[in-house]
Parts: sequence; C-alpha cells; structure tokens
Amino acid sequence: MAMIKTSNLIKDYPMGKVSVRALCGVDMQIEEGEFVAIMGPSGSGKSTLMHIIGCLDSPSDGEYCLDGHEVSKLDKNDLAQIRNKKIGFVFQSFNLLPHLNVLKNVELPLLYAGLSSRMRKIKAEEVLDSVGLSDRLRHKPSELSGGQRQRVAIARAMVNDPAILLADEPTGNLDTQSGGDILEIFSQLHQKGNTVIIVTHDPAVAQRAGRIIRIIDGRITDVDLPA
Repeated sequence: MAMIKTSNLIKDYPMGKVSVRALCGVDMQIEEGEFVAIMGPSGSGKSTLMHIIGCLDSPSDGEYCLDGHEVSKLDKNDLAQIRNKKIGFVFQSFNLLPHLNVLKNVELPLLYAGLSSRMRKIKAEEVLDSVGLSDRLRHKPSELSGGQRQRVAIARAMVNDPAILLADEPTGNLDTQSGGDILEIFSQLHQKGNTVIIVTHDPAVAQRAGRIIRIIDGRITDVDLPA
C-alpha cells in the first residue's frame, strides 16, 4: 500500500472574480520509505502540492489518501491532528520562534501533543544531539548560523517521530557547504526508514533523492531516477 496516493488532484485559488488553477489533475504515488524530490520551476504548483500532501491545505477536487486513509475531505481540526502525528515539516525560512531558545523551539510539537515537561526535555535533547547541536540548547535562533538554524528545524520536525518528513527548498537560504550537510542529514533519516519528500527547483538537490517527480504548470510531466 502506498504511503501517499493522489488521484486527479485539483486545486483552484480564487482571484477576485476568477479562479486560478494551481494543480490540474495530479496522479501520484509515493511508497513508504522512499526518498522523493518534487521538482519544478517557480509557480509550477510544487509548493501547493506539498501543502496538500502535508495536510496544510485541502484540494478543490480529487482524492488524497495518506497511509490508506482518505484525508482530502477532512476538516481543519482532523488535518491538524494528522500533521502532528504523521508529518514533520522543514521550510526554507526555518520558521523558528525568535524569542525561544533552541530547546524550547524543538519542544513545541511535543507541547501540542500533550507530553510532560520532563519528557519534552528528554526527547528534544535527544533529537538535537542527533543533528549535532547538543552544545547549542540555550542559544536563540539569532545566535546561530543558517545551517545550524536548519538543523534545529529538522530536529523540531523529527521530535514527534513522524513517518513522513516534508522539506520545502530546505537548502535555499544556505551556502553550498551547509546545504550539503543538511542534505546528508536527510539521507541519514531516509536510511533509518523515514519517507522523505523534498520540494526543490535545484537539480543538485534533486539528485540526492531516489526518484524525481517533475511538475510544470500544475501537471506532472514525468517521473525518473536521478542520473
């Protein structure tokens, strides 16, 4: 059974008196444990597709099944529960809270999940150690490099042990060295069994994946293996 399956997925956005179609009947399957890159130019619909896969948005039409359950018709509360249990997100702009230190930023998903203060601290410290930041727990995001901030974002994404890790242009704000380090972390998470999906326009990033899904103008044009 596919971890992710979409059928004739359509997404329209209202723009005044007209609507703009961002996704035009997307059919796609991603198996459990795959490392997939969704690749396309700016405005191709790849971020819209990621938001639907990540249960941040709902399609206008079509079906989306996640782990065998249709989620395309669920309301916002149900989608929020699925996000917190099954999906971790990493964004280009890190999306860390500037007033919280590294440890507290990573603890946030566990707070929403209802874990005790002691368990939140233990789990957050454990996952921060796994990304090489055990010596930065009390630092604020402004005191970290871009690469370090993205490591915090990955730790926060993984602290709930999600099955799926979704990353939207995760190396877009990083230099080549830091970007390579971040991609290596994604490769290690994939090797441990996570399903990893990276949305990117960068061919070098896409080459790290086991499969590349190309999207242009809201349509999947082809699916291939990296060179």
